[in-house]
Amino acid sequence: MISLTIDGAAVEVAEGASLLDACRAAAREQPTLCHAANLTPANACRICVVELEGSRALVPACSREAEEGMVVSTDSERVRHSRRMVLEFLASSTDLSLSGVDVWLEDYGADPGRYGPPARASERDRRHPGHHPPPDGLLAATVAQEVKVDNDLYVRDYSRCILCYKCVDACGVDAQNTFAITVAGRGFDATISTEYAVPLTASACVYCGNCIGVCPTGALMFRSEHELRAAGIWDEDDQSVTRTVCSYCGVGCNLELHVQGNRIVKVTSPMDDDITSGHLCIKGRFGYDYVQELGDLATTPIDEVLAGVRADGGSPAR
Repeated sequence: MISLTIDGAAVEVAEGASLLDACRAAAREQPTLCHAANLTPANACRICVVELEGSRALVPACSREAEEGMVVSTDSERVRHSRRMVLEFLASSTDLSLSGVDVWLEDYGADPGRYGPPARASERDRRHPGHHPPPDGLLAATVAQEVKVDNDLYVRDYSRCILCYKCVDACGVDAQNTFAITVAGRGFDATISTEYAVPLTASACVYCGNCIGVCPTGALMFRSEHELRAAGIWDEDDQSVTRTVCSYCGVGCNLELHVQGNRIVKVTSPMDDDITSGHLCIKGRFGYDYVQELGDLATTPIDEVLAGVRADGGSPAR
């Protein structure tokens, strides 16, 4: 075991544990966006930074390994200032309405509005990397853009993307090993892209949906959820989550069926499942139509929306 001090309290954690693990052991929960228990820490969002005695710079708690005798401060003015700035930068340029950061914005006194109103959506895919008009000082530069709807399984709303790398890692060595997506471009023009920027339907994507499962902001979303939200009938408070076992093969992957109005609206997998660690294949995540047999049951507004998704076959969202 390793002994260290966090905010004045002595804590013991197992060797190899991160500072984030130590903070949680000390009941000092830290804000995170890019961290996921089933992925290699990317320390990209920098919201979980803490102050380490003897270190010149703040360190990311999610990836810094705990060491014997460390003295850590998680709520110093330096830490609060850094987190406040990061939250302001993210919230001024990105749509974080589905990320749950509102409580952090309030806790740290972040004011994204001080950078001005957000700029209008742009054709970011058509911009030449590194070439963009100079800021006018009146509008906050944003990543706002149209939602990409090109298949009936999931949509990509990169106006919500914070470049946390979680989808890239889930598509890569941490889970799927498909390597269909990566980060392309530099600086503010960086974006998630397929190989050679080909359309998603022409890429190496196998539609496992593991990228959706780890996305913290709703930039990647089930097509069903996207359409139900657009129709104004998505209601998480009215949803139940039932844990079961996938029936497609003998691996035994655990599923979480999200049910609203007696209809399955999306499928996830629990992080604590030893088989999946939260990841699934295309059948487990999207192959649930046979359970509810749309059209055979009593028609509901949810049925109509879900049936419309499949009829569209990937046409632009209404």
